[in-house]
Amino acid sequence: MDPSPRIAPGGLRELGVVNHLICALAGRVIGGQRPNVFTTLGRRRGLFRAWLMYSATMMPGGKLPRTETEMVILHVAALRGCEYEQGHHRRLGRRVGLTQEQVDHTDDAGWSGWSSRQRTLLTAAGELVRDKDLSDSTWAAVREQLDEPAAIELLMLVGQYDSLATTLMTLRVQPEEH
Repeated sequence: MDPSPRIAPGGLRELGVVNHLICALAGRVIGGQRPNVFTTLGRRRGLFRAWLMYSATMMPGGKLPRTETEMVILHVAALRGCEYEQGHHRRLGRRVGLTQEQVDHTDDAGWSGWSSRQRTLLTAAGELVRDKDLSDSTWAAVREQLDEPAAIELLMLVGQYDSLATTLMTLRVQPEEH
């Protein structure tokens, strides 16, 4: 398999002024270059901005605590084998309060260091990625931990990052050099 990007990251001409500025700002916020995920998806100008708004509604603006959001995203990325997502969200996870040990175990829902709530969220994420559904027992466990809005958000968060992993891996978006 050729690891070259199928669609190269865009510059000002391909992104347009608004998306180019968004990408430049994102690079400053994360302390590096413009994220390739943004400069690639930004080529589809209006859809990119709508996707950013949708994504930001869950992360960082969601009902779930940021540590749990990052933990779930990292679990999805690990299950999907999406190095791009894993690289970005390992840093973000540490920044919002996950320990290095937690980050290192996000691929393992059964790790003994997880709380019952954390294990439930990771189990649910795993079932959603694998089966595209939750068993009745997992749904009941989720509802013991989360109210309706947060439970809906969990489902959409997993779906969003599962879909993003598909897009990143299919387009072969490359991690930025640091």
